[in-house]
Amino acid sequence: MYTIGQVAAMFDLPVSTIRYYDKAGLLPDIQRVSGIRQFSDNELEALRVIECLKKSGLEIKAIKQFMDWNQAGNETFGQRKTLFEKQMVAVEAEIASLEKVRAMLRYKQWYCTEAIKAGNEETVVAMVPDQMPTDIKQAYERSHI
Repeated sequence: MYTIGQVAAMFDLPVSTIRYYDKAGLLPDIQRVSGIRQFSDNELEALRVIECLKKSGLEIKAIKQFMDWNQAGNETFGQRKTLFEKQMVAVEAEIASLEKVRAMLRYKQWYCTEAIKAGNEETVVAMVPDQMPTDIKQAYERSHI
């Protein structure tokens, strides 16, 4: 069993966030001893899923629905699977967006490095895109889609 402070440290979350999750009904099976929350491995796993769903863009209300489905049992596996599939699509779209951002940053980092070496931008502009190194040209193309 773990205290709320230990759990907060494990998950790098403020204690207030964990209390909020509890008050929102996201941790329905949490035990209390003399009014103090005691976290078992079940609550730790629930927090892992809650944080995953939150980071995937799901709002607390939808996470609560998911936790309710968990409590309901086997008949909700289809709904839970659909939710995970939907969030996977959202996460993959975010990753694609971030990969485009990373490509632009890589290209611009190279661009500035080359401009510093040359002492001007004109030399670098003349290299774009045909005379750029292959990996930078690929980053340039990904960032300009």
